[in-house]
Amino acid sequence: MSDVMATIDVDVPVRTAYDQWTQFEEFPEYMGGVSEVVQRDDTHLSWLIDIAGQKRTFDAEITEQVPDERIAWRTTDGTTHAGVVTFHRTGPDTSRVTLQLTTVPEGAVEQLGDKLGLVQNRAKNDMRRFKDHIESRRMPSGAWRGEVPRSEP
Repeated sequence: MSDVMATIDVDVPVRTAYDQWTQFEEFPEYMGGVSEVVQRDDTHLSWLIDIAGQKRTFDAEITEQVPDERIAWRTTDGTTHAGVVTFHRTGPDTSRVTLQLTTVPEGAVEQLGDKLGLVQNRAKNDMRRFKDHIESRRMPSGAWRGEVPRSEP
């Protein structure tokens, strides 16, 4: 099992950062290895990822969502992982975004990559690309302001 944390300060208000993060289908624009995300409904996503040339699919469920504060999820099949992203106001036009992931590497290639810190590096790079993406836009491409009450596994 691998626990990963990455934090980035962004020069946009917390609402802007949060609203952009809710646009899951745009993740491939700034997340390495993510080929496609399809949002099936308010709480279910289907992912297609590419890890070291190996394509994997999995479904995930949003288990908690509080506007401008947090989004938590876990996989429901396929690749095993869970995570939470939190949003913190650091000023009127600045915010901090923190991503925490727990993954279970599958197979020798993923286990080696995990031991070499590739998962941690990918998360940090994804956060940098998210920062570049939202700061260059200054406005989110959309928003979902609904709330998902916390569910237990």
